[in-house]
Amino acid sequence: QVQLVESGGGSAQPGGSLRLSCHAPVSTFIFVTMAWFRQTPGKQRELVAKIETSGNTDYEDSVKGRFTISRDNSARTIHLQMDNLKPEDTAIYYCNTPGQLFNWGQGTQVTVSS
Repeated sequence: QVQLVESGGGSAQPGGSLRLSCHAPVSTFIFVTMAWFRQTPGKQRELVAKIETSGNTDYEDSVKGRFTISRDNSARTIHLQMDNLKPEDTAIYYCNTPGQLFNWGQGTQVTVSS
């Protein structure tokens, strides 16, 4: 089974930045849309950004203009550049396809506080 590996989380102050990475060691990576999700305690996991094989991107409204998703097909990795962070961005961040094709990884914790 494919094991997704997320990294790059940590603590930041409001207005700060973090860059997340997700490695998907699967040969079909270049053929699938990939996405970042986040989850807070007691809430369902929500999709915040996705990137198609073409490079087209889409974002959840609350992160538009602040988050940027990108992909490196040769490295089978996607990234999430998070700028102008807000406390409400605090969550565990996960990657997967929008249809959750792969097993979930451990996620990476992002904490935004002053």
